[in-house]
Amino acid sequence: MSSDENDTPSRRQVVGGLATGIAAVFSTTASAQQDGGVPARPEVPLQNPVTLYPKPPFPSQTQPWPGLASKMQPRPDHGETSYKGSGRLQGRKALITGGDSGIGRAAAIAYAREGADVAINYLPAEEPDAREVVALIKEAGRKAVALPGDIRNEAFCRKLVADAVKGLGGLDILVNNAAKQQTQDSILDVTTEQFDTTVKTNLYAMFWITKAAMPHLKPGSAIINTTSVNAYDPSENLLDYAMTKGGIMIFTKALAKQVAKQGIRVNGVAPGPFWTPLQVSGGQTQENLVKFGQDTPMGRPGQPAELAGVYVELASAGASYTTGQIYGASGGRGNP
Repeated sequence: MSSDENDTPSRRQVVGGLATGIAAVFSTTASAQQDGGVPARPEVPLQNPVTLYPKPPFPSQTQPWPGLASKMQPRPDHGETSYKGSGRLQGRKALITGGDSGIGRAAAIAYAREGADVAINYLPAEEPDAREVVALIKEAGRKAVALPGDIRNEAFCRKLVADAVKGLGGLDILVNNAAKQQTQDSILDVTTEQFDTTVKTNLYAMFWITKAAMPHLKPGSAIINTTSVNAYDPSENLLDYAMTKGGIMIFTKALAKQVAKQGIRVNGVAPGPFWTPLQVSGGQTQENLVKFGQDTPMGRPGQPAELAGVYVELASAGASYTTGQIYGASGGRGNP
């Protein structure tokens, strides 16, 4: 349920307290104007995070990689109706890989509503989800740049950054988020093709894109990399994926030290189990998918919308002394 729905009074409350409510509004507004203050905002009701979103069991489902959020059951919440901006990224220019769905989509929506222009990269197969994101960015009154293509190719990664800079008129936020995850019970089942795809998508692309972006980033810019709790507590059936996520964590910490004197901040986010297309397109076995997130203290997976504020904070000037950090969100597991 969105904050708007929670904040909307019932008809009985409106009718029953109409006179009192109107008087209170005028009284508050007049008082605030006389005192030179800001009118008080309505209180935001508390919400129980344990029951805020769906819990397992989930329907058994599968999609060909890379998967579409629009075909998932239940459909993930990326903040489409709930995220409210306050101008924290006004005038900024962001490039987000994997921006069509999942965590990247949540970041794209939040950035646009905070005042940033946003370029998103995605695979051509993800075009239906990407069109929805582009529409939401434009709906927020910001420029949207759609840049489909395969980041496993170095030449494309360089072109991606160049096209983003051209389309946005600059670049000061880079979110390396796109990922490949494929579950396998044994190292004997991990083919060279899978290993190559995972490493190129998760590690090589981050290196190539960040390297291409560096000449465009001015002091005050931010780089945010999506790592995982698997960097700290690797799943036995995600050997190659966990290896790359550990590499992303180390890359983040090392690069942060390297570019700190340039005034560029580099941080990472390490999500736990989050309900995204990664999970239904081979990232989990069907047995694990049905009970996905059940073993967290909250008893459910996270929704992408629950990470939007984290990506905003790490990109904003409010986090000016934060670099080389990994921000965890794992439903109570404590990683990191």
